[in-house]
Amino acid sequence: MGNLGLCGKPLAPCKSSKKKILLIIAIVVVSIAAILCTMVAILFIRRRSAKSKQEARAQKKLKAQHHTAAMEVQLTADEDNYKKAEKGGELYFVRKDRGFELEELLRAPAEVLGSGSFGSSYKAGLLSGSMVVKRFRQINQVGKEDFYDHMRRLGRLSHPNLLPLVAFYYRKEEKLLVHDFVANGSLASHLHVKREPGQPGLDWPTRLMIIKGVSRGLGYLYKEFPGLTVPHGHLKSSNVLLDHNFNPLIAEYALIPVINRDHAKSSWWPTSPQSSPTRNKPRKRPMKIPANYLQQGKRANADLAAWVNSVVREEWTGEVFDKNMKGTKNGEGEMLKLLKIGMCCCESSVEEDGIGEKL
Repeated sequence: MGNLGLCGKPLAPCKSSKKKILLIIAIVVVSIAAILCTMVAILFIRRRSAKSKQEARAQKKLKAQHHTAAMEVQLTADEDNYKKAEKGGELYFVRKDRGFELEELLRAPAEVLGSGSFGSSYKAGLLSGSMVVKRFRQINQVGKEDFYDHMRRLGRLSHPNLLPLVAFYYRKEEKLLVHDFVANGSLASHLHVKREPGQPGLDWPTRLMIIKGVSRGLGYLYKEFPGLTVPHGHLKSSNVLLDHNFNPLIAEYALIPVINRDHAKSSWWPTSPQSSPTRNKPRKRPMKIPANYLQQGKRANADLAAWVNSVVREEWTGEVFDKNMKGTKNGEGEMLKLLKIGMCCCESSVEEDGIGEKL
């Protein structure tokens, strides 16, 4: 009477368990089917994502090839020379923490930065970062071995105010020098860029810091190359780059031993016979650009030094300084001292001490 669940003879027959078994089987089958469907969906999504990424990479590669056609033309004299460089040429790295192939460099997305008397500069966007390729056509003063020796010597230089050489490439017709890209641009771009009204330019403390950095870099170059007439090369505002903290980096330095000297004389010293790079004593000119040029905010020209000299003689020094320069309230004394140093560096006499001692 108390066991309501009892069944079987002589009691009532037990209910069949087949329905329970079928229910369990159905639940298991549905669960397995759900798991399989989930796995198939995941595989489909992954496949689709991988296909999309592959298509994106293909489009990016196609776009990069499209944009680099100009650089391939600029970096090679003709198609045969390009094939020769691609087949047998290679980059020589003076910095061992870098590594990429010449073909990768030539085929990278490129932007023309500018051209000068010795060649052109390009910005190449590599996967490892942006590089600047300087293509020189007037570096034909020495043979391959001497060129390699001098480039390795430049690669050993280490100073916070010199733009370090990363790699170089030699071919009889042309040479490539590879540097890191400096995103903050050149000193020239900061002095002469058209700014919006109210947008600040370089203030006096920043300009003074740049001048000091350039001076330190020049001093280091004169120490490392005591027998070289002009180790600083063509020191101008476009050859002084600024890092993200506005620290200056001198570029295109110490190339006199490997460039065409006649071309150097006509490009660097067009008006002064005593400034020839073949003379024994240097012309005292390099600090004129960073010192006076930075203070005035004017573009350099043949009459700049004469104009500054006349202004100093008449004691109109207020006319010399850039009127748009900020931070000059307590710096007039420093500016006048620096102006005198700059004028000393403009002296044309070659009988006095060298520029290294001035620095």
